[in-house]
Amino acid sequence: SAVQQQPDAKIAAALLSPALDAAESIREPAVAGSFYPSDPGALRQQVRTFLDQAPLLIHRAPVALVAPHAGYVFSGQTAADAFRQAEGRTYSLVVILGTNHTVAGFDRASVYLGDGYRTPLGVAPIDRELAESLIRDSKDFIFDARLHRREHSIEVQLPFVQVLFPDSPILPIVVGSSRPDFCRRIARELIEKLAGRSVLFVASSDLSHYPPEEVARRVDSTILQRIVEMDPAAFRTEAARQLDRGQNLVTRACGEAPILVAMEAARQLGVRRGTLIHYANSADSSAGDRSRVVGYGAVALVPRDDGASGPASSRASASGSPDLSDTQKRFLLETARRAIRDYLATESAPVPDDPDHAFSFPSGLFVTLRKQGRLRGCIGHLEADRPLLEGVVRTAIYAAVGDSRFQPVRAEEVPELTIEISLLTPMRAIDGIDRIRVGRDGVVLRKEGHSATFLPQVATEQHWDRTELLDRLCRKAGLSEKCWQSGASLETFQAVVFGEPDPADGTPP
Repeated sequence: SAVQQQPDAKIAAALLSPALDAAESIREPAVAGSFYPSDPGALRQQVRTFLDQAPLLIHRAPVALVAPHAGYVFSGQTAADAFRQAEGRTYSLVVILGTNHTVAGFDRASVYLGDGYRTPLGVAPIDRELAESLIRDSKDFIFDARLHRREHSIEVQLPFVQVLFPDSPILPIVVGSSRPDFCRRIARELIEKLAGRSVLFVASSDLSHYPPEEVARRVDSTILQRIVEMDPAAFRTEAARQLDRGQNLVTRACGEAPILVAMEAARQLGVRRGTLIHYANSADSSAGDRSRVVGYGAVALVPRDDGASGPASSRASASGSPDLSDTQKRFLLETARRAIRDYLATESAPVPDDPDHAFSFPSGLFVTLRKQGRLRGCIGHLEADRPLLEGVVRTAIYAAVGDSRFQPVRAEEVPELTIEISLLTPMRAIDGIDRIRVGRDGVVLRKEGHSATFLPQVATEQHWDRTELLDRLCRKAGLSEKCWQSGASLETFQAVVFGEPDPADGTPP
């Protein structure tokens, strides 16, 4: 039989998808004036203000970002925190991977086959030649104007792109399926088409939708860690976990498909681990409702050979635990002691300067206070949801005055205290108690709205075996002693633990 010839781009577009009307060559804004300002001056100023407030935590050009796409009043700062990591870099193309909120049943990738996307800042030009090439050469890419007309997940990213990369064309793609083979394939096809170009991928996604804030922080922390670990299979498993456990959790990541494509593309470009830049949720906004929130995360994916000395490249070991020098650990302990002393004297304790951003990376942590070897207070948070230095200051104060098991620490007691800090690795759900290693693992137990946590060192200090550890967790959670045997969820984590010498030993803290 005769060899079938490849149709040209226009014919392929007509065969594979609805034709592009001349009036739709420029995609007009759909959410200007609602998700972000419609006035050009106000929009540019707001974006610039967000970017100026964002910390720069990595020192090499990222190849991909994960950024949220809610209204700027809720997620604009988190989106800026992601884009700030790419500021000052040069990209020949920005690929914006959006999710599908508007057209049911779509399971391919719709690349916009027009001249540009308009925002109040002007028209962001599309690399139309590349768009035509993808549609012509791959069955996975089509153009369907319906996928773009009202879809906000691409549009809300554009003002950041226009402010930071005014000379870079864009390639807007709505990704309609999170099937692993599909996401790997379109990532590979994109990388092949983009060989030799400096490209930034932007995966547009919010995180958990509509649970109470405390549920959102827990769920979002786990999802973000799977992204940071650059493990697509683990990310998909986490995203597919049971959703509504009576907590109104509708989705864990609405942009699951864009994130998977970005991860697969970044892996092909040499990225082995991401960097969590910032986490927030809608309750952090003045307009937020803590009983019903949406989560937002900023992640940067940078090739592994980043030789910078900043926190993004050198402050985490392969296991995900913080990697600090002895000098840095002493500084954190001194910061905790100073925070307690200052708060008890003045009811204020400012976070000290961190000019080198050595402690700007987020980390879950606990601060433990002891007096004459006996526990005097212990408070912490499991989620990596705030910069380490800020977390140490806040948590030290709460350990001193906020642990309901003890009377608040008095100023005259501070010299007698010893301080211990535990920096936590991300939590991992386990499917059996045999996965718990006493002395290595901290454990979180959750059941029927109750929860309790023990740090890794507690079982060792108390000489508990695994069964006694779990029994004690149940009692701490206010449940019956054997509650762990049925219907309880368990998560484990590890900790980097360091502390001051005991003043009773004759060594000053």
